Parts: sequence; structure tokens; C-alpha cells
Amino acid sequence: MSEPIVTSAATVELPIFPLNAVLFPGGMLPLRIFEARYMDMVRDCMRDARTFGVCLIRNGKEVGGTARPETIGCRARITDWNMEQLGVLQISTEGTERFRIASTHTEPNGLLWASTQALEPEKMTSVPAEFLACAELLQRIIQQLNREIDKIDPQGKPPIAQPYRLDDATWVGNRLCEILPISLAAKQKLMELTDAPTRLSIVHQYLVQQKII
Repeated sequence: MSEPIVTSAATVELPIFPLNAVLFPGGMLPLRIFEARYMDMVRDCMRDARTFGVCLIRNGKEVGGTARPETIGCRARITDWNMEQLGVLQISTEGTERFRIASTHTEPNGLLWASTQALEPEKMTSVPAEFLACAELLQRIIQQLNREIDKIDPQGKPPIAQPYRLDDATWVGNRLCEILPISLAAKQKLMELTDAPTRLSIVHQYLVQQKII
């Protein structure tokens, strides 16, 4: 399995949100914020139009204490927010680019910061003919999810952000990895892959084995 390529030796300091979730580039991740350290993080990110890092937890818990994150994560951009309940902030985020953690330190308030290096973005790659069934399945899933949202709230946001790039192997593979009921460890490994057709071939094999396609 090839290692993700670092695009530059330059490091960028990012606040890190360790979660029991894997964020893929282009993916949508709603978050419920109530701890003071993350409230402050979100406030600063919105004020300065900055991103924060989302990493799968390797050891520890989401709430309280400092969790140990995986070394590869994805930047999250805040796209919307509201506070319908006092003291609980609901935010919508979108994954942008992957990064590798070089080192970490913890602030007095418990917020984890990391020196990070950006990973090379995956180039758009056409969906190989043998995996077109994956793209067709994703299209049906998107249509069904959008119909369900329309029934609940016609003004609601679709769970998968547009534009729908159903001809792009990276986009199709990432979206299916988010949806499929596979372990977080498996999602992490798939997110770390640098070759879109390889990721899509693994997804295709899983779908065939599960008799989904």
C-alpha cells in the first residue's frame, strides 16, 4: 500500500478535534459542540475563517481528557452553525484536504494542537468501466436520501454536498466509504489510500461480497 505523499515540508499549526469518525475530503460532517475548548476553537475558526483538523481517535474518548489521534486526518471547513439550545452549538463542516501530523501539544484548556503537513490531493480519475456499478449505486443512494430529506424538511440540506461528481473515482469512492457500514479502522485505511481506483476496487469487492451490487 503506497504512503500518502507530503506536498511540502512546511508545517501548519492546526487545532485538532479527535472523533469517533473519519472525515473524507468533500465529505459532510455535522458536529454537536458543548465542551468549552471546542466552543473556543469553533469561535476562533469562524472569526479568522480557518479550518481545524478532524482525526479518528486511536486511544481515549471524545469527551473529557485528551485523546490520542491517528496521524492522518482531514481539514474541516465550517459551512453553517446554529445554537437552538443554550450552550450547545450545532455546526456543519465539509472536509477539504488531508494532512499528516508531525507533532502535537496540548494547550492549558485541553485543546490539542498539531504541526501538520499537507498531503498531495488526489487527482480526478475517471471511474473504471468495471466499477461503474459503484457509481450507479451511489446515484440511487443520493436520490433516495434527497427524497427522504424533502419529506422531512423541503428546505433541509442534502446529506451529500453538490456537485455530484459521479464520473470521478475519488469522489465516488469517498462517498461510498462514508456511507458503508464498515469499521472506523477500515474507513481510516481507505481514507489514507492515495490511489482512487484501488480504493474503489476494495469498495466494489465489498459490495459484491455483500450482494449489494
